[in-house]
Amino acid sequence: MSASAPASLVKYETPVLLSEALHKKALASKRPVASNNGKPQPPSEDVLFSILPPREFEKEGQRWVQYPSSTPATRLDVIRLQEQLDTLLADRQARETGVCPIREELYGQVFDELIRQVTISCAERGLLLLRVRDEIRMTLDAYRSLYESSIAFGMRKALHAEQSHVELEARVRALERERADLQRQVEELEEECAQIELDEAQRRQDEQRKHDEEVAFFRRTYQTLTANLQTVVNPTKA
Repeated sequence: MSASAPASLVKYETPVLLSEALHKKALASKRPVASNNGKPQPPSEDVLFSILPPREFEKEGQRWVQYPSSTPATRLDVIRLQEQLDTLLADRQARETGVCPIREELYGQVFDELIRQVTISCAERGLLLLRVRDEIRMTLDAYRSLYESSIAFGMRKALHAEQSHVELEARVRALERERADLQRQVEELEEECAQIELDEAQRRQDEQRKHDEEVAFFRRTYQTLTANLQTVVNPTKA
């Protein structure tokens, strides 16, 4: 019986029972680990799971676990991801500007999915994007904390009857400036995320084109060498 997990833009494998997953993991840990110059190298899936930990959920009294997919993404997957993002933004009525938890959540899932795609092809780039993601989240949390504390401070100030009206107006103007700055920061971060997505799509397209050119070159070389070999082996047929 299959189980369902919360919807996410991050691509996951089919859910499995937690007990089965732990058993398979125990068996896998007994296998020899590949090495590079004598140094053990962690499997690529371990790197992926350290970046995007498997998610667990409970259904009908059983614990299930769902691992991030280790399947490489295609150009069509990237296009489909963008379409899903646009659809969810519209369906969940996310705000186009300003602070919006719904939009922040969806763009966060997209960023995690892009990190997953990049990590599969290059773990180092995935780890670097992870640092970028965490830095963005820390920045947003700091601004959010500042914004919330500023609002709370403003409310406390309003409760004090002794506070002059002039001071209250000055504080409101300061909060409005902070809010505008927060909006600008959020929009800039969203533009950075969109640019990262575009750059990654272009990189994959360039790599595919380079791969096709190399395959064509080696095919022509093989045909030429085959023809030359036939000439040497059967000179009378040349």
